[in-house]
Amino acid sequence: MKFASRQDAGRRLGEFLRQRGVAADLVLGLPRGGVVVAAEVARELGLPLDVVVVRKIGHPCHRELAVGALAEPDVFILDELTLAEAPVLRSELARVVQEETARLREYRARFRHSSPPSLMHKSVLLVDDGLATGATAEAAVLSAKRQLARRIIIAVPVASTSAFEKLQRAADDVVALVVDPGFGAVGQYYDDFAQTTDEEVIALLSHPAPPPE
Repeated sequence: MKFASRQDAGRRLGEFLRQRGVAADLVLGLPRGGVVVAAEVARELGLPLDVVVVRKIGHPCHRELAVGALAEPDVFILDELTLAEAPVLRSELARVVQEETARLREYRARFRHSSPPSLMHKSVLLVDDGLATGATAEAAVLSAKRQLARRIIIAVPVASTSAFEKLQRAADDVVALVVDPGFGAVGQYYDDFAQTTDEEVIALLSHPAPPPE
């Protein structure tokens, strides 16, 4: 299965969730690309849209390789297995963590113009455009748990088998349209995987699309 764009993936994911009868109180997108998918899911299900601010901690020598993640308000995780396979000096890792912590604060300032929604006793859908290592999604799950969410469901268009299985242990449910044991990168499942801008995220959060008729 391949998706034309994040919008296409979100529409198809939202329709699948609706047909499956998945119920939630709100949809939270993971910036930046995940918010585009989440906006379509929220529209399809007729649910409020918001954001959970997360940042990937990349390996100092290979920044695309996630070795951990940060999430608001104070979640910090490291994947010790990945670090064992790709060793790094702790001083270099500390520099990356410091950089990403600063970016997390910047994201919160850009994407939030009011207090975050209360997740207490709510069922939340966490949506991203795909799961490679699952590090940022795992951090988002921990964030929701610390905010006392009642039920946490992860929904994505595509996931690697390893990430899907890892997140099944972390969340109450994980839904993916494609779970690929031969997964290479999220972008390979999209015809258009252009980088999402901050302005696009802000526009989607400020003016959510109306539900389908």
